[in-house]
Amino acid sequence: MDLATIAGFVIGVVMVVFGIINGEAGVAAINSFIDTSSVIITIGGSLSGVIACNKIPDIINGAKSLTLILKDPNNDPSQVIKTVIELSNTARKEGLLALEEAASGIEDEFLKKGIMLVVDGTDPDLVRGILETDLVCVESRHKKVIGFWDKWAELGPAWGMIGTLIGLVNMLGNLTDVDTIGPNMAVALLTTLYGSLIANWLCNPSSSKLKVNNDSEIQMKEVTIEGLLSIQAGENPRVIEEKLKSFLSPEARSSISEGGGDE
Repeated sequence: MDLATIAGFVIGVVMVVFGIINGEAGVAAINSFIDTSSVIITIGGSLSGVIACNKIPDIINGAKSLTLILKDPNNDPSQVIKTVIELSNTARKEGLLALEEAASGIEDEFLKKGIMLVVDGTDPDLVRGILETDLVCVESRHKKVIGFWDKWAELGPAWGMIGTLIGLVNMLGNLTDVDTIGPNMAVALLTTLYGSLIANWLCNPSSSKLKVNNDSEIQMKEVTIEGLLSIQAGENPRVIEEKLKSFLSPEARSSISEGGGDE
């Protein structure tokens, strides 16, 4: 589980609840912030806009992505580099064909696919083309899912304002009853509050986390491509290691043991 995401969501709820009950009314004030009509207008209306902007499969994938946001993805370029260095040592000592047996214990399908292309003697330009096409398609699918959350973040506050306008119209239509003005105004403003919560508590953080995960996965796949092409070109494992380290931050480079490649 991604503890940072979970902590962020929980702290957000705690801060909002604290702000509501930190007054004279105390816990009883929560009832004033719950209104069924406002929930239907804001959440239902914004979701209707998201549905209208997407195809059904994209909507389903967007909703399912909430589980991906809460998971801690195993996208560690440092580990990929270590694996590539091990493969380069194997190829240097036993030849490229020995990589086929080594690939059987690898769970990363992208890396395994690249290894098999190299073992089959595929032209390096074609290997790069195939793997980069795979990478582009992965990023395209990710962008559709991210777009789901971006669109909802955009429409949430807009539908909150629509709900507020509806509430104001109802309030202005009944100005003769002074006692109802305050409560009606409060209900009208709740839709704006709900819209802001949708955008800033749920959708924008979810979109940002998916973008971070996407960037991490794309970087890992780029490292994989460069590493496999270097192995295919017969480069020295130590040279490959230094080349792939350039993808990492200085802090991350230290996690890879010095002299990981054999001469």
